[in-house]
Amino acid sequence: MFDLAWSEIALIAVVALLVIGPKDLPTAIRGIAQGIQKLRRMAGQFQQQADELVREAKLDDVRNTINEIRSFDIKGQFTKAVDGDGTLRDSFSDPMKPSPPSWTPPPPAPTGEAPAFIPPPPAPWEPPAPPEPQVAPAFIPPGASPPPGPHSA
Repeated sequence: MFDLAWSEIALIAVVALLVIGPKDLPTAIRGIAQGIQKLRRMAGQFQQQADELVREAKLDDVRNTINEIRSFDIKGQFTKAVDGDGTLRDSFSDPMKPSPPSWTPPPPAPTGEAPAFIPPPPAPWEPPAPPEPQVAPAFIPPGASPPPGPHSA
């Protein structure tokens, strides 16, 4: 704690012997030892009281934290963060349920009148045409040829 070397302790002992004297030195050492013991006891009691106060104060905090953790709804929080309006959940609710049509037909025309607009029938689906094969040009201009490499002669 104080990091004293043997030479420093010896110097303190010699100075104490000269100042206090050889007769009163044992009683002085005993008094110093008792004072150190009292200080250690008081420090230990203070530390215990401080630890107890901290334990009591943190116990309420820990209880509150545990209650918050127990009542935390992770599924609800996750759902709210990912799908706030519920459209994603509704799209996965029943895959066999027919979805509402995206286009609603116009109301039928009154009898005796022709409808204002008749949509054309959808065109049948045809696969795309295969790409035409690449044909090499008949003539390559001299400036378009690659430069001669190290292996060409």
